[in-house]
Amino acid sequence: MTRISIAPAAAGAAVALVPGWVWAQAPSAPERYAYGPHMRGWGEGWYGMVFGPLIMILVLAVVIALAVLLVRWLGGPWHGATPHQVPPDRTPLDILKARFARSEIDKQEFEERRRVLGD
Repeated sequence: MTRISIAPAAAGAAVALVPGWVWAQAPSAPERYAYGPHMRGWGEGWYGMVFGPLIMILVLAVVIALAVLLVRWLGGPWHGATPHQVPPDRTPLDILKARFARSEIDKQEFEERRRVLGD
């Protein structure tokens, strides 16, 4: 067990005793430009400064669009402001027939409501 606790101490001592010039890795002669005359080797750099923000905006717009589509897909269809609005292709008589077919109303109530509707 003593060997396990000695290993981290030995590694720490080895790192502490390494000369500073090994860690620094500084160039031997100072250069006029630290990264060259241009922006880190990008040449003139104008296209990165122009297209970079445009691409960032485009990527952000795509992410937002995907999030909206995902929320709409998970949320189901949107029915507008009135949740119990009858679709235009279904008449009140169609609804009455559907209720009678599901046995929600009996024959007498169906006939009475059909007469009220005027059919």
